[in-house]
Amino acid sequence: HVQLQACGGGLVQAGGSLRLSCQASGLALDSYSVAWFLQAPGKKRDWIVCSRKNGEKDYRNPVRGRFAVSRDNAKSTVYLQMSALKAEDTAVYFCATSTIDLCVVEEDYYNHWGQGTQVTVSS
Repeated sequence: HVQLQACGGGLVQAGGSLRLSCQASGLALDSYSVAWFLQAPGKKRDWIVCSRKNGEKDYRNPVRGRFAVSRDNAKSTVYLQMSALKAEDTAVYFCATSTIDLCVVEEDYYNHWGQGTQVTVSS
């Protein structure tokens, strides 16, 4: 049974840092691209970062330079290191996997989704 478990969210002051984790079970993570999405209150869920199967990465402009994605395929875990957090980063963060070896932004390309973890940045 394929599952993605996202964790690491919490409450943090503006300017602070958090590291989110997404641990996969029931699949070989090195066969998948992994993306992070966020859904801010009252907003549509948006793509923010992906890690391709080949290790290449891409970021949405508002988080580029502040967020960094990494993966440990042996541990079946993807990380999202978030720094210099802003109030507008407040959202539920989701991880998702795709068999496509591209950084795609459309949700329908992703086969499996984590449950989401809440990040709240206080100002």
